[in-house]
Amino acid sequence: MFTVNDMPPQLDGSLVELLERTETATAGHFLHRGFVDRAIAPLQPRKRVAGTAVTLRLPHADSTLLHYATKLVRPGDVVVIDRCGDMKYACWGGGLTLAMKLAGVKAGVIDGPATDLSEIQEFDLPMWCRGLSSITTRLLGIEGALNVPISVGGQVVNPGDAVLADENGVLVFPPELARESAERALAMQKAEATTHERLRAGEKLPDISGATAIVEANMVRTAW
Repeated sequence: MFTVNDMPPQLDGSLVELLERTETATAGHFLHRGFVDRAIAPLQPRKRVAGTAVTLRLPHADSTLLHYATKLVRPGDVVVIDRCGDMKYACWGGGLTLAMKLAGVKAGVIDGPATDLSEIQEFDLPMWCRGLSSITTRLLGIEGALNVPISVGGQVVNPGDAVLADENGVLVFPPELARESAERALAMQKAEATTHERLRAGEKLPDISGATAIVEANMVRTAW
């Protein structure tokens, strides 16, 4: 049986633009949830994308619904796939990459392996997954679910969530929290650029960060 729910509302374009200037590692300074398991890693380095989560649950070796989803996805979507613990079968390969790319999909995030690395690179569709596998899923026509809450890399992902993915990992959060988080991270990134300038001018990092004051205020000197 296949569950096919309506496509979620898409993120506002200005929010997507804001997110795509945000580093997940900066958000990691103040957020503690929403980060998927770091083993779900980018196949192409130095890529950063943001978009609207379209979720799929694909149990075992059946990728029928993923093929079907290529006619429903929209420009700006990020396809996020729960493989229900399967680490053997690659549900995403070269043909699917091209279909998703032509539909305007921004990226794929899979809690499992992909395949056809050279084609994924050729078609330039950013992909985050748990490595590669030569064994692929089939069109078994058994089951799957589209646009339902899923679990990916230890995080619950709901259809319509904001997805931000870069070379450091994948971050997912509710749309209503995305703008505030992005603005806070961008302010930190601006401050970090100032810190870099001060370091190049000769200042020491602990003097800038405050570590010097903390250590020296709590220092115990030992005579040898």
